[in-house]
This record gives sequence, structure tokens and C-alpha cells, in this order.
Amino acid sequence: MSSAESTHFSSKIGFIMAAAGSAVGVGNIWGFPTQAATHGGGAFLLVYMVLILILGYPMLVAELMIGRHGQTNPADAMAKLGSGVISRKIGKAIGLISIITATLICTFYTILSGWFVSFALAPIAEMFGFDQVSDWLMNFSLSRNVVFTVLFILMVILVIRQGVQKGIELWSKRLMPLLLIILVMGVIYILNQPGAMTGLEALLVPDFSRIWDADVLIGALGQTFFSLTIGTGAMMVYGAYLNKNEDLGKLTAYVTLTDTSVAFLAAMMIIPAMYVAQHNGVQIFAADGSLLNSDTLVFTVLPALFDTLGGHLQYILAFVFFVLMTIAGLTSAISIVEVPTSYLMEKKSMHRNKATYLIGALVTVLSLTVVFNFEQLFSFMITLTTERAQPLIALGIAIYLGWVWQRNDLLKDIQAQEGVNSNSLFWRIWPLYVKYICPALITLIIIQLFNK
Repeated sequence: MSSAESTHFSSKIGFIMAAAGSAVGVGNIWGFPTQAATHGGGAFLLVYMVLILILGYPMLVAELMIGRHGQTNPADAMAKLGSGVISRKIGKAIGLISIITATLICTFYTILSGWFVSFALAPIAEMFGFDQVSDWLMNFSLSRNVVFTVLFILMVILVIRQGVQKGIELWSKRLMPLLLIILVMGVIYILNQPGAMTGLEALLVPDFSRIWDADVLIGALGQTFFSLTIGTGAMMVYGAYLNKNEDLGKLTAYVTLTDTSVAFLAAMMIIPAMYVAQHNGVQIFAADGSLLNSDTLVFTVLPALFDTLGGHLQYILAFVFFVLMTIAGLTSAISIVEVPTSYLMEKKSMHRNKATYLIGALVTVLSLTVVFNFEQLFSFMITLTTERAQPLIALGIAIYLGWVWQRNDLLKDIQAQEGVNSNSLFWRIWPLYVKYICPALITLIIIQLFNK
């Protein structure tokens, strides 16, 4: 990578906002409330919180530790952990698969985030009487999908080409606080609507009999993983942009806390909003009690709720909510697109501008291929990357850190951190935890996911 000035975060808060932005994505604001609503509300929330603590957090520390140790792209960072030719080659392969996975995730993520942009513009068009334009923006069509997928990719390119400090860090510091403010305002507004308290109770009061349900456990395990972007290489890249002396345990705790808070706030807004919509006459549950349109919850239930409010308020709330979704999509997409971009810059000694445009063009071609073959490829890409590749990559990362990275080298990295006592309880337990417990938990996820 080029000069340290341009390839390192300038401040702790900059890193925390960027890493939290990477973790906080559509998975938190769309996926988490949907999963919670489908899998028993409070029971799911409780299991998710426990899993974030026992799996999400230690794995996030692992990815950042490997990235920072390598100070390079995920493929070479993983290779550096090996001591022999074969272990280095396998490490490099795991890193390369994470880079390819990140690129493939962009294909459906840009389409999905493009929908949020179009749904944010629709209420403005409707408010000014452009009903046909509004219909086009809201309804599924090839032309709309092409336009907004490309538009969203251009937004991502605009940020990434400005570099680590002036692009990723600066925009994360602007967008993350804005996202939190919108979320808190949304929660306050929804909780004051009739019917909201029923939803709040469904979310916060766990049905303990459901805690051991296979669906609840697997849903929460998957959500833990995908929420923190574990297994995409994004956190390794951000780890490489960190100084050697930063206390990773503490920084990762802040990132995990921010990510979990956003997921919780999103659930505090969306699940009560479902019951407000039900109170206003919108059907949200089928006769058997299952959630209708669970996969498209934010595109169906929430717009229906906004419509019941009438007046200018429905347009303002719809606009604000989908701006929130766009921000969440953008902060995550930035980190995912940065993975192949940083690899290209390093391997080909390429200027950031050129690498960004090349990766942008590649992502555009791949995304439009999915758009033109939507029925066959959209769900396939989601399953291939998030349910198949990510857990396997995470398993490789846990095994490499625990079994391949020599203990003395790992200890040197732990001791290099400012104000960190390598004999403290956390740093004594963590390497053993990643070595034994994390692979066991990840293997459990993989078995369940492949048996689905």
C-alpha cells in the first residue's frame, strides 16, 4: 500500500465509525428485525445477544488481529500466518476466497441498496404530484433496477476513490451519527403510536420455551455472523489500516457494541411499527400466525404503515426511513468494495483512482448480470456468499489463528498494543477460545446451514 498517511485511520473514533459502519448494514436494519419477528421476538433477541458475545466479538478480534499483523490484503495477511509452504498457500487461498466472496456480495447488496434509494425518492415524487414516477420508483422493474443499481455503485465509488482518511473515514464519521440520530427519532415516534406497546412486548419479553428451537438458534447464529461482516475480509482490510499499538480488544468492543445497539434500535422501531400497522388495518400475519412477506418486510409493511398516516407526514417518514436504509447500505458497501480495491492497488501497484474504477466496473457488470437474470441469480448469490462461503471462511480464519499462527508471534502482537497486559484474563483466554470454541460453534452453524 502507499504512504502510511493515506492508508491508516487518523483516529480511534474514525476507525470505530468505519468498522461499525461496515458491520452496521442492511443486515441490522432489515435482517435483524425480520429474523426477530419470524423467530419469536424476545427469545431470538436473547439468543442473539449471547452469541454476539461468545462468537461475534472474539471472531471480530481475530480478523482485525490478522489484518493488523499482516498490514496487507487478506490473501497475503493469511499467508503470513503460515510457517511452511503448504500452510502459506492454504492461508492465501482462504484470503483470496474472502476477496472473491466480498466481490460477489456486492452483486446483490448493490441491487438491494439501490431499492432503498428509489424508495427514498418515491415519496418526494408523490408529494409533488408525479404519481407515474413514484409508481416506477416503487414497483419492481428491469429499468428501475438497472438505474438504481448503477447509481448506488457510483455513490460507493465516489467515497472509495477519496482514500482511507478522506473517503472511508470521513464519510463514516458523517453517516454513522446521522444513522443513529434517525434511528432514535424513529423509535421515539413509533413507540408513541397506538399498538406499538404490543410490538415492544413481543420483542422484549422472551418466550423461554423457544430459546432452544433449532430455527431460533440457527437464525441468531447466522445473523451474528453476517451482521459483523465476518468472513468477507473487510475487517482484515480495516485491521491493516490500524496502527500496531492500538488496543484491539477495546476497539472491537466499541464496534460490537455500536453494531448490536443499531440492530436493537432497528428492532425497537420496526417490530412495534408492524403492530402499529396492524392496529391501522394492515395485515401482517397469516392465518397460521406466521409473518407475511417476511423477506420484504421493509418494502411492504412499512410503506403500508406510512400510507395509513395520511398528509405530508406519510411522505416525510417514508423518505427519512429509506434514507436511513440507504446510509446503512452505503457504509457496509464501502467496506466490502474496499476489499478487492485494496488487493488490486497492492498487487498491481495501481493508483487508488484506477483500482476503484476497475473494481467499480467489475461490480457493475456482475450486479447487472444478476439484475438481468434476477429470478435465477439473486437468491442464489445470497445463499452462496452468506450461507455457504462466509461461515467456511470464518472457520478457516479461526483454525489459522488458533492452530497455524505461532503462539510466540501472536503474543508479540498482543504485547505490542499500548496499555495492554498480555497476562490479563481476556488476552490469556482469547487465543485458546478462538482455537477451540470458535471452530466448534462455526462448525455447528455450517452443519445446520448445509442441512437446511
